[in-house]
Amino acid sequence: MAGSTTKKAIVRRYDREPLAGYVNPFSYLQATGVELISAQGNVSSVPYEEIKSIAFVRDFDSRETSRRVFNTRPKMEGLWVSFQFRDGEVMEGVMSNNLLQVEHYGFTVIPPDPYSNNQRIFIPRVSLRSVEVLGVVDSPLKKRKVKAEPKEQIGLFDE
Repeated sequence: MAGSTTKKAIVRRYDREPLAGYVNPFSYLQATGVELISAQGNVSSVPYEEIKSIAFVRDFDSRETSRRVFNTRPKMEGLWVSFQFRDGEVMEGVMSNNLLQVEHYGFTVIPPDPYSNNQRIFIPRVSLRSVEVLGVVDSPLKKRKVKAEPKEQIGLFDE
């Protein structure tokens, strides 16, 4: 039996209650908005203009208790970015270094708190006032190349 292709998501909207439901991660971004399947099985399209963010969550606990910014420089590889929303709120995250993975309708980021309910967050472009790259975080596993000593210099005690 194949596994489910839908993911739990909470759509946070401006000046309205959040919507909890399921999205297909491969087809939820439509031209008119985000396709959301409710717990009752109803399919609805939420316009991008109403959406502040979409959190892919572990559970449908809609309380936002996670950190919005990193306390220190992030350790995971990628672009460390800061998003300023239309309402002035600021959020940071890490997104892929491969810019071909950036969606046409917005940005998918990993939030600062790895232990929070939010696993990934999608932010529509129309929801943002600005996006700023704070840094490029390289993999700590990659070893730096050591420069070879130049051979022109003679050794003091060589025979």
